[in-house]
Amino acid sequence: MGDSAEAITLTVVTTEPVSRQERKQRTRQALLDAALDLVAERGFSGLSLREVAKQAGIVPTAFYRHFASMDELGVALVEESMRTLRTMIRSARTRPAAYNDMIRTSVRILREHVRAHEAHFHFLTRERYGGTGPVRQAIGFELKLFVSELAVDLARFDNLREWLTEDLHLLADLIVTTMLTTVLELLETPSRDDEIVRTAERRLRLIFLGVPNWRSVP
Repeated sequence: MGDSAEAITLTVVTTEPVSRQERKQRTRQALLDAALDLVAERGFSGLSLREVAKQAGIVPTAFYRHFASMDELGVALVEESMRTLRTMIRSARTRPAAYNDMIRTSVRILREHVRAHEAHFHFLTRERYGGTGPVRQAIGFELKLFVSELAVDLARFDNLREWLTEDLHLLADLIVTTMLTTVLELLETPSRDDEIVRTAERRLRLIFLGVPNWRSVP
């Protein structure tokens, strides 16, 4: 009996209660996850606040403690979808020893990330052109940010240091466009991963073959 009482006492003492902020964050994430689950069946614009709240296990009025509108939730979902990808891809570019190393590593990271977060990428590719205004704009903004960050990293290569900022952004945009094409192919034909990765690497190498001969036109 004494041992049992001591065990109960220790449990009470060592268990930390979940803070209000932690509960709020969990509920916010539950809403994002619920929207992502539902959007797999139809476009984001077809979702209602009520069904997202129900899927997350909260009453509709509680939704407004976390998001001002469905569009705000959609924008947050875009940011969540892109944040991890930008971080992972950037890790492949921080040590620009050679183009081939960067290309090979980046493409493989992209494939792994698409496979680990297919719902996010289905959402991004579907809403990029067919989504509501704020969500579509948020995707455009995130892609521009992606291009800008890549342009900064490309400037670290010795033979790109003298390039104009405009030309670096043009090169970065070509690379990101190629990566988006790869994402679509991975989503549409999951059984051809290896072939898609090889093709993506070849496309990027073709782009970089033109780098030594590029001359900016005034």
